Amino acid sequence: QVQLVESGGGLVQAGGSLRLSCATSGRTFSNHAMGWFRQAPGKEREFVAAISGSGGSTYYADSVKGRFTISRDNAKNTVYLQMNSLKPEDTAVYYCAARGAAGIYIGVDRYNYWGQGTQVTVSS
Repeated sequence: QVQLVESGGGLVQAGGSLRLSCATSGRTFSNHAMGWFRQAPGKEREFVAAISGSGGSTYYADSVKGRFTISRDNAKNTVYLQMNSLKPEDTAVYYCAARGAAGIYIGVDRYNYWGQGTQVTVSS
């Protein structure tokens, strides 16, 4: 069982930055592919970014490419999402997800474990 706890959300003005963190339990963090998703009110949960277990491979949604960066520190069992040049349309609850497998995954249904989410609000 893997437990995920997100932090770092908040209120920021458009153009600002936030760094989300996702701390995980378990002793096999480096064996888990990780992803970030978001869900805005009235919308489906959507893929944001993903990273392989080693951190050597990453993938981004087109809407965040060039603005967001996913990274991980396997020694700290933590994955990060650095968000720059934030826009009001980035407002959502952001979720961290894990899958106990190699590779990169972008589908919501490909992840086994989810955090509780952290709210990000970008004001115009």
